[in-house]
Parts: sequence; C-alpha cells; structure tokens
Amino acid sequence: MTPCLDAPSSSDTISKSFRPDPVSASALLPKNSPSVSQTTMQTDVARKTLRADRTLRPSLRQTAYERIKHRIITCELKPGEVMSEAILSDALGIGRTPVRQAIDRLMVDGLIEVLPRKGIVVRPISLDETLQINEVRLVNELHSVRRAAEQASASDIALLDDNLKRMRSAARQREVESMMMLDREFHALLARGSRNLVLAELLRNLHERSLRLWFISLRADDQHKRVCDQHGAIVEAIRKHDPEQAADAMRIHIQSFIDNIVRQI
Repeated sequence: MTPCLDAPSSSDTISKSFRPDPVSASALLPKNSPSVSQTTMQTDVARKTLRADRTLRPSLRQTAYERIKHRIITCELKPGEVMSEAILSDALGIGRTPVRQAIDRLMVDGLIEVLPRKGIVVRPISLDETLQINEVRLVNELHSVRRAAEQASASDIALLDDNLKRMRSAARQREVESMMMLDREFHALLARGSRNLVLAELLRNLHERSLRLWFISLRADDQHKRVCDQHGAIVEAIRKHDPEQAADAMRIHIQSFIDNIVRQI
C-alpha cells in the first residue's frame, strides 16, 4: 500500500482560512485621515514654525530693556529719579525677573546706578562725562567722516539725502524724539561709510551714550534748525568727496552741540 500524507485536521483548516493578511499602520487609520508620514511632516513643520516664532518675537528681557531705556533717554524718567523693580514691573506690565535683567544691562550702559540706602536711580547727567564723551567723538568722528567723504558711493549719498529729508520734516513738526532717532541714524550712516567696522562700533557706543543728551539739546529753541543745516553741510562735503570740508563741517556740528548742551545742563 502506498503511504499517504496525513490529512489536515479541521482546526488547521479553520486557522489558515481565518489568518489575516499583513496590513500597514496607515491602513488602520480612519478614511480621510492623514497618513503616518503626513502626520510626522505636519508635526515637524509645526515645530519649526514655533521655533521661528520664538526667534522673531522679542524676549521679555529685551522688551523691558528697550522700554525702560526709552523712558530714560526721553527724560520721562528724569535724571536722579529713584525707581524700584516693583514700580517698573507694574508700569511696564512685565515680571520682575526681566526687569531686573534689563536694569543690569542699563547699568552697563551708564544710564542707571544702584546707590546704598537709595536703591535704583536714573543716573544724573554729568558735565564732565558729557565733555569727555564729546572729546572722544571729535577725534573719531572727524576721522570717520574724512574716510566717508573719500569712499562714499552714490547709494551712500542717497541714504544720507533721504535721512536729511526726513530730519527736516521732523524739525518742521518739532518732533524731538523723531529727530533724536534720525540724528542717531545719520551718524550711524557716516560711521558705516568709513568702511571701518571697529571705528563704527566705537562710535555706535558713543552715540548710544549721547542719546539722552541729544534729546535735551534738540528741545532748545532753534537747535533743531541748526542741526538740519549742519547735517546738510556735512552731506554736501561728502557729495563733493572733500574730506577736509567734511571734517570741518563735523567739527562745527559737534562743537555747536557741546555749547548748547552745556547751557542746558
């Protein structure tokens, strides 16, 4: 008799007939729902968007710093005025930790000091320090403007012309704060035109320390008109690529500021 294979049992037949086919994870998702790969991609995009949003959004520390500094340089917080973290925090609607960090930075800037038994004080304006800052400005800005006159491109001069146009408009409206910011922009353009990054950074620091003084100076009668005329003389010298004429115009401009601010303080 020829041997034969064992016949499959009924249980084997049933288990094989009902064994499910392998399926992917995406097949288990409800219809019209995104696939696993789509969901992962969307999550990655959301994370990148959140990181970008955090990068673009200024930190509370930076916001506190800029708002307190603005109040100091526009004399809303007056020289010698006593403050506290709690008062500033309430006024700005910002927590005390960012305010404390901003105060530390403003101390480095020379705008705030902490005195025993008095606390946080807006640093008073010192005549000696004012004269020292402008002594350093005279040396460096004259050198900077000479270099700018020698190397100014058509686009450099166009930027200066645009700044001067906006400056004259602000002067007509007696917008002192706008003039102060345009004054800073004007000197920054000249420093950038020197094509010397170290010199430009040194002057940027001096200009930042001068902002409160510029604001006070520009409030004086007719000073806003004199500043516009002086800036115009500097621009014309640069347009002619005349380094010595540019330096002379800058010397007159800075000396006029010194004379005016000494009368104010």
